[in-house]
Amino acid sequence: MSDTATQAGLDPATFTDVLRVAGAPGFDRLQDQIRRTGGCSDPIHLQGTTVTRDRATGQALHSYCTDTEPGGTLRIACGNRRASRCPACAWTYAGDTYHLIRAGLVGDPDKGTPPTVRDHPRVFATLTAPSFGPVHNRPANRPCRCGSRHPEDAPELGTPLDPYAYDYGRAVLWNNHASDLWRYFTIYLRREIAARAGLTQKAAREQSRVSFGKVAEYQKRGAVHFHAVIRFDGPDGPDTPPPAWATLDLLDGAIRAAAARVRVIVPANDEYGFINDWELRWGTQLDVRPIQAFGNGEEITEQAVASYVAKYATKAAETTGTVDRRIGNKEALILLGIPEHPRRLIQACLDLHDAYPDRKLRDWAHMLGFRGHFSTKSRQYSTTLGALRQVRADYRAAQHRAALDLPDPEQNPEATTLTLAHWTYAGHGHTPGESWLAANIRRDITQNRELARQELPMQLDMEGAVA
Repeated sequence: MSDTATQAGLDPATFTDVLRVAGAPGFDRLQDQIRRTGGCSDPIHLQGTTVTRDRATGQALHSYCTDTEPGGTLRIACGNRRASRCPACAWTYAGDTYHLIRAGLVGDPDKGTPPTVRDHPRVFATLTAPSFGPVHNRPANRPCRCGSRHPEDAPELGTPLDPYAYDYGRAVLWNNHASDLWRYFTIYLRREIAARAGLTQKAAREQSRVSFGKVAEYQKRGAVHFHAVIRFDGPDGPDTPPPAWATLDLLDGAIRAAAARVRVIVPANDEYGFINDWELRWGTQLDVRPIQAFGNGEEITEQAVASYVAKYATKAAETTGTVDRRIGNKEALILLGIPEHPRRLIQACLDLHDAYPDRKLRDWAHMLGFRGHFSTKSRQYSTTLGALRQVRADYRAAQHRAALDLPDPEQNPEATTLTLAHWTYAGHGHTPGESWLAANIRRDITQNRELARQELPMQLDMEGAVA
């Protein structure tokens, strides 16, 4: 068995459990459950029953109980957005984020935005953190300050030239207040728009709206920065055109002026070396680019922006070398084998927790101090993640009704049904053998998606040739 396990790339314990899972009753149903979760890495286990009755007669049309399932439980996807935790669920989250951002760029009536939204002024803005000390980087075609030309995958990129001179305390406090900086930016942005239009803030709000969708990303140095789609709308949102004065140039200028005005004050704390109040501001590397409706060789296109935002919606601080879960104490930093630079940032969070207890730096040390939402949007930018999930749930419910030959309320409103359900939490996760099975199912699903993506352009070309 040991040789067979080695050939399969499994340790003996996992190989033994794979054999147990494959030989257990209900293996086909287990595979079906895992496939329905997309190969989720950490599924939630539920126990319970459902009964579907005809509302008028009370007749039971269908009943279900998890007692007949493998292990007596039903597995559902965990829904975690982090790719480091669950690649399968993160893929779904990234897809939803992509459609949410894209709907606000190209329009989608089913998602609350008309196609005319393409004609609205919109930009892709990046707001960054200030410097906390020089780090190894790749400045254009010039060598780094250390004298070397670093390759793209060099491990020292983003790490300080002098760790002892790098301001780790201010770096984590900046991350911790980044969401506050963004909130003040949106306030000042509306004020700057009104001032540039020669209107009062009330009059500007009555004539236009500013909508946005943003995502947070960690730089290699561990500092958070924000990418945002910012769009001008009319007074009723994307359904109405913006006024004539709401131009792309006005939006660009207002964004730059608003970013320069933002200030957040961190109070002094003599015990921890902060003798004076510290003023937090955005970094000087502000980038604002117009979004083009079509490719035509431009880099910042609707497709590129939506894909970029979706990509980073599933990533967090683990991209810098830290971990994706909370750290209990300082000793864990050594046991977890975290690289020096993120380890020093985490250490700074732990050291400063008592100085600023309301900022909960210890709780967010694994996030290098950042405690905000990674993906947010204004109310009228486009649809919501919840609405997209509901569409998917409704589709699956319709499939389930069709498979069981239950009445469809859309086709026959009078034939309504009532479903009574009782569910209890029964654990989560996989055994080692089930994890191996889920990973293989997820790999097959991913490969099938890639093949379908590659075949689609070929099919379109063939259809065009035939036409």
